[in-house]
Amino acid sequence: MAARELISTPFTASSTADEVLRGVDLTGVRALVTGASSGIGVETARALAAAGAEVTLAVRNTAAGDTVAQAIEKAAGGIRPRVLRLDLADRAAVTRCVDAW
Repeated sequence: MAARELISTPFTASSTADEVLRGVDLTGVRALVTGASSGIGVETARALAAAGAEVTLAVRNTAAGDTVAQAIEKAAGGIRPRVLRLDLADRAAVTRCVDAW
């Protein structure tokens, strides 16, 4: 088996989502972010919205998702993400989320 060339990037473990997306225009791109009501999901959704993507927050707790959507709307200049209920352990919920998206 031939040796594979390593992929290199200027980013490190301390790079932020904003640094990675700097200069990237995601206008016209739709993004579905799972786990978007806390932690890295929130930051991912916020950065994608700030870059112009049409973001959907796929969350188990839609009240928490609405709170995040409101915060992103304020931070991203009026772009409010859509919130859909999604429980990845429930196949019917996954189907409903996909159909709604």
